[in-house]
Amino acid sequence: MNNKKILFADLGLILTAFVWGSGFVATKNALSNFSPTDIMIIRFGLATLISFVVFHKKALELSFNDIKAGGMIGVFLFLGFAFQTAGLQYTLAGKQAFLTGTNVIMVPWIYWLIKKDKPDTYNLVAAIMMFAGIAFLTLDFQNSMFLNKGDVLTLICAFFFACHILSIGFFSKFYDPIKLTIIQFATTFLMSALWRLSTGEQAFSMPTSYLTDVVFLGVFSTFLAFLLQNTAQKHTSSTHAAVLLSLESFFGSFMAILLLGDAFSPKMILGCAIIFIAIITAETKWQFIKPYSVENPVD
Repeated sequence: MNNKKILFADLGLILTAFVWGSGFVATKNALSNFSPTDIMIIRFGLATLISFVVFHKKALELSFNDIKAGGMIGVFLFLGFAFQTAGLQYTLAGKQAFLTGTNVIMVPWIYWLIKKDKPDTYNLVAAIMMFAGIAFLTLDFQNSMFLNKGDVLTLICAFFFACHILSIGFFSKFYDPIKLTIIQFATTFLMSALWRLSTGEQAFSMPTSYLTDVVFLGVFSTFLAFLLQNTAQKHTSSTHAAVLLSLESFFGSFMAILLLGDAFSPKMILGCAIIFIAIITAETKWQFIKPYSVENPVD
């Protein structure tokens, strides 16, 4: 594993975070005309279809172990997005971006419980700083410091996203990331369909209003973003990936400012500065001469 691969992995994770951040705006728009189950079915159905078309040779080579590993990752992916999409009905997009970002705090602690390996101090400090930066960037300390139904659902989603990051970090070291991506999409699509059947909703429909938002979620926020994540995490540690992926909250707020005209306050600028310092801390450990290496990660 060389520094060039690590650099491309980091860039891939940052790009993934940017696309995911844009997804908060797209999902909020789509919920105006689609139910959470409709969004999940179209989003992951489209991603699954594209995966099988683009990587049909890989799909034909799937083994039982590939399906088992990808299926486990897919369960966490489904649970994360199911709770997140349902929760967004009851809370603000910016607030949900912050609460989803708490998975960066959960990852090292879950890893510690599983592997009995204490997190690196720099990673922990960077995670806490990232948490604080996201809070300054997205929270209204005067009016939005309570937890409603949507907030609770989002915190549950953050836990499952943390499990998703850890499961990818483990399985991507031993399995083809493209095969894992195909299976986790198919698993999430099937579980979304079962979820819809269990709700007793009316017949499935696909209205044209906000359909482009759902297509964006399926093609970019799902197919391309998760393909990047699965590939990039093969060359970095889970905690390091969690810190970079948590930038989705920053990008989500930025896109809301750009597309929805939200004001950019001094508090938000402070949040950006804290996030930048957190990234420097995680990336360099403030040892600028010594190159970063993940050959022996302590996360």
